[in-house]
Amino acid sequence: MSSNDGEVTRILHAVRQGDRAAQDLLIPLVYRELRRIASAHLKHESPNHSLQPTALVHEAFMRLIGIDRVDWQNRAHFFSVASSLMRRVLVDHARAHRADKRGGGAETIFLEEALTPSPGRARELVALDDALDHLAQLDKRQAKIVEMRFFAGMTEEETGEVLGISPTTVKRDWRIAKAWLYRELGN
Repeated sequence: MSSNDGEVTRILHAVRQGDRAAQDLLIPLVYRELRRIASAHLKHESPNHSLQPTALVHEAFMRLIGIDRVDWQNRAHFFSVASSLMRRVLVDHARAHRADKRGGGAETIFLEEALTPSPGRARELVALDDALDHLAQLDKRQAKIVEMRFFAGMTEEETGEVLGISPTTVKRDWRIAKAWLYRELGN
């Protein structure tokens, strides 16, 4: 753990205690990593997506500071929550875009397609989000692993650190979750 990691954790604890000045200290320490996570999320979107990494970071950060009672464990936990919020922003954006187009009709979506950027993928992103919500009802940890590994681009070690499990368990659950999603999206 670098000194920056410890500093982020210390500031997160201050934020949790209600220190508003700590929020101002937090931004420069986490911005670069938030942008990396946003870019990882957008990598799975159409190249001409209307949201850019900076806008996604800002929207997610606004939602983050609006959360009152988060017991921040460490910087990895913070980035995991930020990644979840970025996913939520993208899904909300896709749902709004889909509602604008009113494209009804069910369509078979394959995991490779849902996870590959191309124009007009709002429907696939919504289907993937729905599948992840369904997976979370069956196994919250597996859904969280998919979110952290796929959307946030976290390593097995980082994911294990956030969830308090071994990288081996992350690897096994990641493999099972991907197979489940493949089958779910193929139906």
